[in-house]
This record gives sequence, structure tokens and C-alpha cells, in this order.
Amino acid sequence: MKVTKKDLADVAVLSRLSIADAKADKYLGQLDAFLQYVENLEGVDTEEVQPTTYALPMQNVFRADEVKPSLVREAALSNAPLAEDGYFKVPKILEG
Repeated sequence: MKVTKKDLADVAVLSRLSIADAKADKYLGQLDAFLQYVENLEGVDTEEVQPTTYALPMQNVFRADEVKPSLVREAALSNAPLAEDGYFKVPKILEG
């Protein structure tokens, strides 16, 4: 497949790219090489390959929801730069 300058210009418009004329020939060669590679992949026999959605086996990585004791409030606030009345205190960022 031979890519033309018009093809490159169309791709550039769709991609919202501006391509300098000095680099157009370089990009034409790269795009043509890529499309030739994809064309070669069409010749690969995939008849025995099952279609998949995921490259790795699906598994649930979440742990079960179990009620457990939480961190004591004083321990959670022990490294806080600012704390007040048992809560983290943060600088005000919105004027209201």
C-alpha cells in the first residue's frame, strides 16, 4: 500500500496535527512502513486462536467486605501537621 501526501494530509486534519512540508516525506515513509507491517499481520493464521477480551485471566482482586476495627482517631491524627477537635485541619482554599 502506498500512502500519498493527500492521505497524510487527511490523517493530519483528523488528528488535528500540522505537518511541516520538510518532514512530510519522513512521515510518509513511516506511515507506509507501518501499514505494510499491518498488512503482513493479515497473513497470520488465527483460525485456532480463541477471541479474548483480556490478555490475562480474569480474577477478582478485591478482598471480601468484612467489618474490622478501624484505626484509633488519635493514631490517625498523630502525624497530621494540623488537627483540631479530632479532625484534620487544612488551610482554607475557597473564599466564601
